[in-house]
Amino acid sequence: MSSDETPNAPVARDRREAVREKAQQVHARQSRARVVRRSLLTLSAVAAVAVVAVAVTWAVASTVSRPQLSPSNMSGDGFAVASITGAVNAPGTVEDAEANQSVEEGDATDTTPTATPSALPQVEIHVYVDYLSPGAREWQLANAPQLTSWVNEGAATLTYHPVSMLTAKSNGTKYSLRAAGAAACVATHAPDTFYTYNNELLSNQPEVDSDGMTDVQLADLAQASGVDDPKTVRKCIENGDYISWAKEVTERAVSGIDGTDDLALTGTPMVLVNGQPYVGALDDPAEFSQFVSTTASGAFYKQQLEEATPTPTATPTPSE
Repeated sequence: MSSDETPNAPVARDRREAVREKAQQVHARQSRARVVRRSLLTLSAVAAVAVVAVAVTWAVASTVSRPQLSPSNMSGDGFAVASITGAVNAPGTVEDAEANQSVEEGDATDTTPTATPSALPQVEIHVYVDYLSPGAREWQLANAPQLTSWVNEGAATLTYHPVSMLTAKSNGTKYSLRAAGAAACVATHAPDTFYTYNNELLSNQPEVDSDGMTDVQLADLAQASGVDDPKTVRKCIENGDYISWAKEVTERAVSGIDGTDDLALTGTPMVLVNGQPYVGALDDPAEFSQFVSTTASGAFYKQQLEEATPTPTATPTPSE
């Protein structure tokens, strides 16, 4: 035995070797655990990417495969109103319009054709309406009584064009766009109720910069308006069947309106009478009635003038 070693040296050496061996085993286990963890994390990441890829692919495929639906019963990019029942009457509106008409008829002379509703040519009224536009609501409620009279008497054709100019003004819910799509659902599946629903959307108009009505509430309002097939209309509204259509027709109107002298939609309401824009007060039905009468009379008297102008006759050739 060396002088430097004590009797307990072999025991201490064996203990150190045991501790070293155990440490190596622990290190090996930890290394294996790290490898396993890294492998699991890698597999999890790959799986997550795969799930996202599948979800994106499914969403894109669903969007692409879903047909772009277009409403039925359209007139151009709008919906014509054949008859009106149950319109809301504003106090004094009908009387004002009739008084205005009486004054016009009293001014006519005996030699001038009288511009009566039956004699005047039918006027075409087109209304571009955003259901979140306060001006659109103001015009509709002011003119509903005389619109009812003109349409039911056949003195005017009335076509509404739902558009979505104020889509960004409803806290991200896109109410303007959804309401236009809902109106298209009613016009397609319950055309006789379209005017009533159009009127109710404006009468119950939410505030600008509010959330607006939900799709369920839009469907409830359609059912309350008296649609014949509320189940089909509700499904159409809640599925957003015509939202893409509403966006497309708005873009087309902003680019230019067919049948006009280079007019384009810049705001709502835009009201056209025989292609001429109304620029008067939105809340004055008498002023709008005067504009309609003037526009109709202009066409009427132009037609009368053309019919009254004699056709030149050939000058007879003198006989020799």
